[in-house]
Amino acid sequence: MSFKLQVGEMKTEYLTDKEIWGHFNYIFSSKSRNSTTYKFVLIKSILENLYNVNDKLELSYSTLFSSFAKIYWNMVIHHNLNQINMYGKKAEVQTILYDIQIQNQIPNTLVFDKLSSDIQVDIINSVKKKCKINVMGAIYGDTGCTIYDFDNSKEQLRLNPTYYAFMQRFQRVLNYLTNYHLALFLEKFNENGDTTNLLLKVENVSKRSSLDQFYQILSSFYNGKCFYCGKTIKNGNSHVDHFIPWSFVQADQLWNLVIACSNCNLSKSDKLAEKVFLHTVIDRNETFISMPTIKKREDMQVYSSSKLKDLYNYSMENGFTEFLETKENMGLIVFHKMDKN
Repeated sequence: MSFKLQVGEMKTEYLTDKEIWGHFNYIFSSKSRNSTTYKFVLIKSILENLYNVNDKLELSYSTLFSSFAKIYWNMVIHHNLNQINMYGKKAEVQTILYDIQIQNQIPNTLVFDKLSSDIQVDIINSVKKKCKINVMGAIYGDTGCTIYDFDNSKEQLRLNPTYYAFMQRFQRVLNYLTNYHLALFLEKFNENGDTTNLLLKVENVSKRSSLDQFYQILSSFYNGKCFYCGKTIKNGNSHVDHFIPWSFVQADQLWNLVIACSNCNLSKSDKLAEKVFLHTVIDRNETFISMPTIKKREDMQVYSSSKLKDLYNYSMENGFTEFLETKENMGLIVFHKMDKN
């Protein structure tokens, strides 16, 4: 009964890629006990937080279940999707969310990011309390006690180093597989929507509705100029852009965000910027770390230049091979394919 465990110690730190794929294949298969969507959402939450671990590969439950709670709220309340394999019944986390919704008279139209900070904290703490009992041990057991250490009293997990490297290298594929199997599960036990429609919803449940909270810091730093082309941005045409595309990192951290003009932002889209821009972002982040008010931010606490370099390189390994480069004198944006030879 591993799903009831309160503490788990990983049995081995080294596994081959074949062994790890075997564990993920088991989780996604009918052999694993998937009576709810918990396992899929936990994997999705871990993938979203790969770059929020510390140098010991430790991740706090507060960070992990912030993602988990947001995904669940947007699926259950905003999209009205059942999360258990029985019609007429609700998963325990569903019940928690419905109770909070009723108690605070929250309309279904509000996504998680639009809730007040107090309500968000209440949701995260309530979800975390329930998932400590039912979720943390389940994937631990399905992977033969190898994916992570966890301690529910300390509210912390430590990822297996080989799993961590594997999940970085195959992050895009694992994201797709997790989203796809989550959509398949939802299709079986929800009358509304087919797999394609549900997959679109699942892929976007983590996306932040607004990046306004980052805008003031970034716009003041760049003095109204575009990070990419260096031109002064006209009123209303500035955008907060994910330097490493959101579709890969699937998280919003200050150290990965820049200010861009509308032309550069729209042209860059889901592409990478040239490596010269990587060094510029690293230099920018060093300045941020020297500023006491920014350094103490939670997202900056886990930042390191090596982590950003790894993220850039792993994004290329995951197929992000179209680049954006700017020609300062001409103000043109040019895309080209990475030379793989």
